Amino acid sequence: MIELALAFLIFGGFGLVMISLNRILGPRRTNPAKERPFECGSPPLQEGIPRPSVPYVLVAFVFLVFDVAVAFLFPWALAARALGRAGLLGLAAGLAIPAAGLVYARRKGFLRWE
Repeated sequence: MIELALAFLIFGGFGLVMISLNRILGPRRTNPAKERPFECGSPPLQEGIPRPSVPYVLVAFVFLVFDVAVAFLFPWALAARALGRAGLLGLAAGLAIPAAGLVYARRKGFLRWE
C-alpha cells in the first residue's frame, strides 16, 4: 500500500514539475491562425459536431448489448467443463435475454436501414 502511494506521489509530482516547466520555459507567442478549429488541413465545414442519426444510435445499442454478452462468454468458455449441465443452462438463460432484445429490435424495425 505504501508503494502505491509512493508511486502516485512520485509520478504526480513529476507531472506537476513537467507542466510547471512548460509554463515557465515554453513560448508565449499567440497566433490567431493556430487558435481556429482545424479539420485535416482544411477550414471546418460546419459549426460543432452534428448529432448522429437515430438508426445509427439504435444499432449501436444493439451492438453494445451483444458485445457485453460476448465478453461474458469468455469466462464461461474457460470453465465450461467444470460447470457441466448447470453451466450450460446458465449460459442459455444468459444468452436468451440479448436474443430476446434482438428479436424485439428486429420486429420494431431498428435494424432496417433506409
